[in-house]
Amino acid sequence: MSPTTPDLDGSTAFITGTTRGIGKAIALALAERGCDIVSTGKTSEADDYGEDKDLEGSIEQTAREVEERGAEALPIQLDVRDPENVEAAAEEAIDHFGEVNVVINNASAIQLVPTEELPPDRFDLMTDVNVRGTYLTARAFADHLKDVEGDAWVLTNAPPVTVDRAPGHAPYSWSKLGMSFVTLSLASELGGHDVGCNAFWPVTAIDTRATRYFGLGTEDDWRTPDIVADTVLEILSRDPAEFTGNAVYDEELLREAGIEDFSEYNLTEGDPDPISARMVDPDYERPS
Repeated sequence: MSPTTPDLDGSTAFITGTTRGIGKAIALALAERGCDIVSTGKTSEADDYGEDKDLEGSIEQTAREVEERGAEALPIQLDVRDPENVEAAAEEAIDHFGEVNVVINNASAIQLVPTEELPPDRFDLMTDVNVRGTYLTARAFADHLKDVEGDAWVLTNAPPVTVDRAPGHAPYSWSKLGMSFVTLSLASELGGHDVGCNAFWPVTAIDTRATRYFGLGTEDDWRTPDIVADTVLEILSRDPAEFTGNAVYDEELLREAGIEDFSEYNLTEGDPDPISARMVDPDYERPS
């Protein structure tokens, strides 16, 4: 657990992709610290789970678990590719809670295949969900965040902008780095309004449906989504006027915050190899 436990009472977070995995873990971690949650995603019980009827989790299920932790939740079905849908969701969230001061871009499409094997429509999907979705969500809240009294944030689940550690094959890498570019550019666009804009990214593979589907190592290499949630909590404990324009690795930031033992995040006993970094940067060395 993060050594920093920010008091988020009175805060509201709009999080994309909360139905499962990292997005859900972030939502529940923030709720435990008093933050109200706008739970968004495509999987909704309202339409019998729509296109994702075979997947576990829904925006409503996450909302119920948020409320079990004492926070208020608002589930909104959301397609981050659709500008009208995104604008309407932002308006609904602001109307409901009065203020949204944390916006977290977590929703992503992933296809870890080489360029020559990726169909154009899958490339378009990743670009639309990852880059366009981050842009549309940030755009929908930008003016509102400028007027927030107190801390305001735009955080994005995306890697540092360095080619040597790009997170996979070229098409997916482009889409994730695009998310980072949007977020880091916002740091200068919104900097005069004390809105902290930062990206966060795991060093190891995280136990998610995508990790299992694409076979990124074995369970011995993985950590739980809790380490990413604790990274977000650590960021939210800081001053957004000072901590902005950063793209951080989870383990590096948490070590800086004082964590030395990461075994609680391991999916299995042992010390996971940082496989997701090593796959694209064989010389990666874990900080000490």
